[in-house]
Amino acid sequence: MDAESAGTSSSGEEDTSAESENERLVFSRDGIRAGFVTCVPVALGVGAYGLVFGVLAREAGLSLLTAVVMSATVLAGAAQLIAVELWDWPIPAVAIIGTTLVVNLRYLLMGASLRPWFTRLSSRKAYISLFFMADENWALTIQDLRAGNGRGAFLLGSGLAIWVFWVVATAIGAVAGGRIGNPETYGLGFVLPAIFLALLVSFWEGRESLVSWIVAAVVAVGVEAVLPGPWYILAGGLAASLTGVMCDVR
Repeated sequence: MDAESAGTSSSGEEDTSAESENERLVFSRDGIRAGFVTCVPVALGVGAYGLVFGVLAREAGLSLLTAVVMSATVLAGAAQLIAVELWDWPIPAVAIIGTTLVVNLRYLLMGASLRPWFTRLSSRKAYISLFFMADENWALTIQDLRAGNGRGAFLLGSGLAIWVFWVVATAIGAVAGGRIGNPETYGLGFVLPAIFLALLVSFWEGRESLVSWIVAAVVAVGVEAVLPGPWYILAGGLAASLTGVMCDVR
């Protein structure tokens, strides 16, 4: 082998090594800690929404224990709020299950976006992390993974932050619901929309993002005007995803 070939081979090996290093995903306590700390400011806002859920849950007739267990095991704010709004006796199981299923279909898209990284984790680590996935910490995790930090436990850590604040706030809202009154009076209903707007801005990647955003907005508003229920969430997400794929292909 001549010197030039040897140099090329050496350079190729170094490039491959560097690429593998950049793609390495480590599931560690440091990743959990980083995710938790990063997500605390967002989790505080989620906690405010948990307060609203706790109040509404007690107004719907749920006990303190039931409300807390629901938040601890379901961990889906929008679905839980819809469930308590539909809550009645006898419980309309079909309506609740069907509506919350539609709302949570967006998690299929969110989970698919994590696949390039999570296929490198064991099934146990991946599924435990996905249990704690919410809209807010999914967005933070995607940003962290795209930055090449290789913290495979970031989703779990950030999800734990949301879980803690969500469950505690639910308990507080359920206990103090009578004294708080209508939580909308204090503007708590705007907390999550404000968080989502902040997260949306952080995903801005320039003009190439604009087309997908516009399509998502137009489709979501149009579907919401035509179809009852939360179908506009799924429709907007699918429309944006397909638009993004088409733009990438072009």
